[in-house]
Amino acid sequence: MGINLKGRSLLTLLDFSYDEIRYLLDISRQVKQEKRAGAVTQRFVGKTLAIVFEKRSTRTRTAFETAFGEEGGHAVFLSKDDIHLGVKEDLEDTARVLGRMFDAIAFRGFKQTTVETLAKWSGVPVYNGLTDAYHPTQILADFQTIEEAFGTLRGRKLVYMGDARNNVAVSLMIGSAKMGLHYVACGPNELHPDNSLVAKCRKIGDDQGATIEISADPKKAVENADALYTDVWASMGEEDKMKERIELLRPFQVTEEVMRSTGKRDSIFLHCLPAVKGNEVTVEVIEGPASRVFEEAENRKHTIKAIMIATLL
Repeated sequence: MGINLKGRSLLTLLDFSYDEIRYLLDISRQVKQEKRAGAVTQRFVGKTLAIVFEKRSTRTRTAFETAFGEEGGHAVFLSKDDIHLGVKEDLEDTARVLGRMFDAIAFRGFKQTTVETLAKWSGVPVYNGLTDAYHPTQILADFQTIEEAFGTLRGRKLVYMGDARNNVAVSLMIGSAKMGLHYVACGPNELHPDNSLVAKCRKIGDDQGATIEISADPKKAVENADALYTDVWASMGEEDKMKERIELLRPFQVTEEVMRSTGKRDSIFLHCLPAVKGNEVTVEVIEGPASRVFEEAENRKHTIKAIMIATLL
């Protein structure tokens, strides 16, 4: 049976099956090949995309705008200062208006309930470009990057180092469970993911041969890792906690010694960016031969284009 995602929103990878995620990654590989070959494709001619952001962004915004524009569509960027987003107008009303004006909506902001409300009331596909809870489009790009490096996803060991309960780490855990990876969330006990979500991911992972581990021991966690992943120590909105986070997370910094501790010569380093070099990762690692962070950043565009192709056409 063929995969049909037309009209679907992407709010969290929890809503997508192995086959559906595989389908998105396959489209992403195709559109990347097209781009590299210089092919001009115009799949979104006559279509419009609202890009509604509460939080600033480099990769997510440019990925949505260029991906949609390259396909002949018209994207309109709307910050919280440009429209009534739950201010002076019910969010449900804003959603219904945007749904009548646009073919799809990309959202980046704080509350997961905001993107869920947009999806419920707009009547068009809504894409979660990041909330405090989840970052699903990032994980698709991460998986494309791992697949490009190793040829496969299933069984690959992916270790996240640092704040293991933030939106990226949690989304990596969900994605790993869905796609059969061996995922280790490695961080201090105070920053481990929610137990109920871990249990849910383990149950999902049972069907796909995935292993989900939680660890506070960096040396043990990274053994045999194919990919080490980290993120900033204080997420957007948590900057006031940076001093305590530095103290708490310093033992989980990704260094050259940590990369060597995997015991594998071909282990790669990933980071969703922006990075604070010298905090969560050393300059030597992020600028070194194991780093795939800029391929990963580029893949945000190809995976986002794939999501829009799958849900709009």
